[in-house]
Amino acid sequence: MEKAEGEGRSSPTWLQETVSWTPRKWAELKTFFSEVRSELKSVTWPAWTEVRATTLVVVLTTVFFGFYLYSLDLVMSEVFARVLKQ
Repeated sequence: MEKAEGEGRSSPTWLQETVSWTPRKWAELKTFFSEVRSELKSVTWPAWTEVRATTLVVVLTTVFFGFYLYSLDLVMSEVFARVLKQ
């Protein structure tokens, strides 16, 4: 009886691949977190007063545009309602 192609070679099974995959991925994860930690050390963080000021600007801008868009929606709804009634 003849051997099928590739039958004589020793190839890793799915279990062997999974077992070798786990430590490799664990090492990659450890490397990733060590690189993240070293990058975070070089970050220049803003002062607390700057954080409060920019947060206030974002909140006020959001409220302003919320009311603006709400008003625009009311006006446009009224305009379309009157146009469609005619």
